[in-house]
Amino acid sequence: MLRDRRSERDVFDRLLAAVRAGESRSLVVRGEPGVGKTALLEYVTERATGCRVERVTGVQSEMELAFAGLHQLCAPVLGRVERLPVHQRDALCRAIGMTGGPAPDRFLVGLALLGLLAEVAQEQPLVCLVDDAQWFDQASVQALTFAARRLSAESVALVFAARASDDVAELTGLPELTVTGLPADDARELLRSALPGPVDEQVLDRIVAETQGNPLALLEVSRGFTSTLAGSFGLPDGSALPVRLEESYRRQLALLPSGTRGLLLVAAAEPVGDPVLVWRAAERLGIGGEAAAPAAEAGLVEIDARVRFRHPLVRSAVYRAASPEDRQGAHRALAAATDPEVDPDRRAWHAAQAACEPVEDVAAELERLAHRAQGRGGVAAAAAFLERATHLTSDSARRSVRALAAAQAKLEAGAPGAASGLLATAEMGSLDELQRARLERMRAQIAFARNRGSDAPPLLLDAAVRLSPLDARQARETYLEALAAAVYAGRTNSGRGVTEVAEAALAAPPPSSPPRPLDLLLDGLAMRYAEGYAAGLPMLRRALHAFRHDREHDEENGRWLWLACLVAQDICDDETWHALATQQVRVARGVGALKVLPIALTYRAAVHVQAGELTAASTLIEESDSITAATGICSLRSSSLMLAAWRGREAQTVELIEAGVQHATRRGEGRGITLCEYVTAVLHNGLGRYPAALVAAQQACAHDDLGLLSWALSELVEAGVRSGRSELAADALRRLCERTRASGTEWALGIEARSCALLSDGRDADNLYQDAIDRLARCRITVQLARANLVYGEWLRRKGRRADARERLRTAHELFTEMEIEAFAQRAARELSATGEQPRSAADPVNSLLTGQERQIAQLAGKGLSNPEIGARLFISPRTVEWHLHKIFAKLNVTSRKQLRG
Repeated sequence: MLRDRRSERDVFDRLLAAVRAGESRSLVVRGEPGVGKTALLEYVTERATGCRVERVTGVQSEMELAFAGLHQLCAPVLGRVERLPVHQRDALCRAIGMTGGPAPDRFLVGLALLGLLAEVAQEQPLVCLVDDAQWFDQASVQALTFAARRLSAESVALVFAARASDDVAELTGLPELTVTGLPADDARELLRSALPGPVDEQVLDRIVAETQGNPLALLEVSRGFTSTLAGSFGLPDGSALPVRLEESYRRQLALLPSGTRGLLLVAAAEPVGDPVLVWRAAERLGIGGEAAAPAAEAGLVEIDARVRFRHPLVRSAVYRAASPEDRQGAHRALAAATDPEVDPDRRAWHAAQAACEPVEDVAAELERLAHRAQGRGGVAAAAAFLERATHLTSDSARRSVRALAAAQAKLEAGAPGAASGLLATAEMGSLDELQRARLERMRAQIAFARNRGSDAPPLLLDAAVRLSPLDARQARETYLEALAAAVYAGRTNSGRGVTEVAEAALAAPPPSSPPRPLDLLLDGLAMRYAEGYAAGLPMLRRALHAFRHDREHDEENGRWLWLACLVAQDICDDETWHALATQQVRVARGVGALKVLPIALTYRAAVHVQAGELTAASTLIEESDSITAATGICSLRSSSLMLAAWRGREAQTVELIEAGVQHATRRGEGRGITLCEYVTAVLHNGLGRYPAALVAAQQACAHDDLGLLSWALSELVEAGVRSGRSELAADALRRLCERTRASGTEWALGIEARSCALLSDGRDADNLYQDAIDRLARCRITVQLARANLVYGEWLRRKGRRADARERLRTAHELFTEMEIEAFAQRAARELSATGEQPRSAADPVNSLLTGQERQIAQLAGKGLSNPEIGARLFISPRTVEWHLHKIFAKLNVTSRKQLRG
C-alpha cells in the first residue's frame, strides 16, 4: 500500500485523465532503488480503469540483446502488426525475430512501434509501463523514446521508471518525476507496521534518518528486528549483509585513519544517534573532532543534529569489522558517557557489552533494570537484559536463577530455541525443589510453543502436580496450560485426554481471593469437560467477564486471551469474542510478546472471517505467518483454513485442507484435524455437494473440540437434510439444541432456529426462518445471517412463493458477493435464477472499481463510523482510512460519506 505520495499520485491521475480524453503523455520516473517507483507503477495499473495496460521490465542479462525489450512490449499486440505499412511491418518483424533478413532500419522500427501503439489505442486507451528502464537494451529504448516524442493525440501513455543514478541518455528531455523517500511521519508508520514488537522512538528516528525514508531500506531493516535483537537494545545486525557489500565497506574503512574508525565504531554501537553522547564517548577514547571529516568525505556518515550512517547496513558493517576488544572499548566509553539518572538502562546495557568476564555489579544492575527496558523495547528487551545478566554471573546458584528468568522472558518473546539453551544453563547449577519444578514447567511450555501436539499435556500435568504443594498460584497456571494443551491435542491425546486433565485440574489448589480471571477460566473449563457443557457455563461466563473488564493485570491476562477467545467461540458469544480478540492483539503488540502475537492475530482474523471481512482477515494471517516464520514458533492454520473454505475456491481450499491434515497429524494436534473436517463441510455445503459435506461434518462431530462442535453440528444438520438423511440431521439437531439453549445468545439461538427450520415445514418453518434472520441480524456473525437468508429463500422457492424467495435470495447473494464468499454466492445465484430473476453480476460498477479493503471501508463509512472506529475495526491507522476514503471518493465520484450509503 502506498503511504503519502499524494503529489506523485496527482501527477499520475492527471496523466490518466489526459489519456482517457484522447491525448498522449510520456513520463520518466526517477529514484533510487527501493524508493517506491514500482509501487507507483502498481498504482497506475490499479487506477487505469477503462485502459489497456501493457507492462514490461528491463532485465540486466538482456541488455546486450538488441530489441529484447521491444519484444516484451509488442508480443501481446502482434495481432495488429498486419495493419502497418509493409516496410514498417517488415522492419518490426525482423527486429523482434519474427522474420529473417538484414538488420532493420531503426528509424523504420521506431515508426512501426509508433503506428502499432496508435492502432492498439484506437480500440482502448493504452498505458505502457516500462520498469527498470536502465536495464533495457539501447535499441529498444531508442525505439520507445522515438515513439514517446511523436505521440500527441493517440490516447497513449508511455511511463518509464529508472534509477536516478543510472544515466539513460535516450530518456533525456522527456518530462520527469523524481521520487524521494517518504516523509518522516509516513516512514515511521511504515516501519512500525513492519516491526513485530515495540521499539524505542529514538531508535525509530535514527533508522528513518539513515534510510532517508526509503521504503525498501526500511523494510530490510525491519527484517533484522527479530526477537533476538530486542528492539531497543540489540546490537547492529549483519545477518542480512551481503558478503560482497560487507567486504566493500571493510575496504573503505581500512583506508580511514584509526581515529575515524574509532569514531565510526562508537557511532555504530550507540543505537539512538545522539551526537552529544557519541562525541562525549569519543573524547574518552582520545578521539578529537578532526576524526569526523574523513568519514564524511567518504560518504559513510553525517554528524549534525543526529548521527546518520549512509545506510543501516553501513552501521552493521562498521560494527562487525571491529575486533571484540575494540567493541568492548566503545561500549565502555558509551557507558561512562551515559547519564545514570537520565538513561540508566542504556548505561547498564553498554556496561554489560563492555564486560569480557563475569561482573556481578553489572549483572545485578541488568537484572534490576530488565522491567524498565521492557517499556522501551518490549519483552524481547527484558529477555536480552536477563540473558546478558546470566552470562555475567559467576556464582552458580545465582546464575541458574537468572537463567530461569531469562528463559521465561525469551519464551514470551518468541524465541523458544534461546529459551531451551538457557534452561540447559540453569540445570547445570544448584536449584531448589520449586526452581526444579519451574524448570520442568518451562520445558513443557517450550514443547507446546514449538509443537501444539500430544506430547505437551502430560508434561504440563506432571509439572502442575509437582508445583501443587510448592506454589499454588503457579500450579493453577500450569493446570490451565495442561488443559489448553489437551484441548489442542484433542483426539490424539494418549492416556490422559482432556477429560482426565480436567478431572485432575478440579483437584488443583484453591485460588487466592479474589480469584484471577485465569483462575475462573481454569475452574470453568475443568467443569465443562469433567461435568458437561452446561455445568461449566456459569463459571466460564464469569471468566470471560473478568477478562474483558480486568485492566489491572493486562499483561498476565494477555497470555490467556487466546483461550478465552476459544471459550467465547464455544458458547457463541460474538460480542465477547470480538472484544477479547481485539484486546489480545492490543496487549500482545504493546509488550512485544511474539510468542502470543501470532495467536492473537490468528484469532482476530477468525472474528473477521465470521463477520465476512475476508480482506482484513487475510492481512492479519499474513502478519501472523511472517512472525512464526521468523521465530520458529508453531504456526497456526485455523484462520487460513476457515478463510479459504468460506471463500469457496475448491482447488486451493482442498490443497490447504490436505496440508492441514498432514500438519496436524504429524504434530499430534487433534483439534487441527477436526478443524479440517469442519471446513471441508463448509466448503462442500457452499458448493452444493451435500453428501461430501455430510461425511466431513459427521467426522468433525465425533469429537467435542472447544469452539468447533456447535459449528460442525449446524453443518451436519444442513448436509443431512439436503442429502435426504433426516435421521442424521435430527440427531445432530438434538445435540446442537442442548448447547444452544444452554448458551442462549442471539448467535446460538439464531443458528438453532435456522437448523430447526430445515427440519420443519409449513408455518412452523416460516416462523423459524424469520426468527433465525432476526436473531442473526443482531450479532456480528454476518456469514451466518447470509446463510439464513439463503436457506429461507431456497425453502420459499420450493413452496412456490417466488416473489418472497427472490427477496431472500437477492439479499443472500448480495451479502455473499460483497463479502467475496464465492461458492455460497454462486449457490444463491443458481437459486435466484430459478425464480426467474437474473442475479446481479459480481462485476458491478462498485465491485470493479474498489478493492476488497476499499469496499469494507466504504461500507463502514457509509454506516456512519468515524475514521478511528473504522481503523480499530480493520486494524489500520485512521490516517490510512482517510487515504483510502480519498481514493474511494475519487473512484465513485462522490464527495461525502452520506453519498456512500447509495
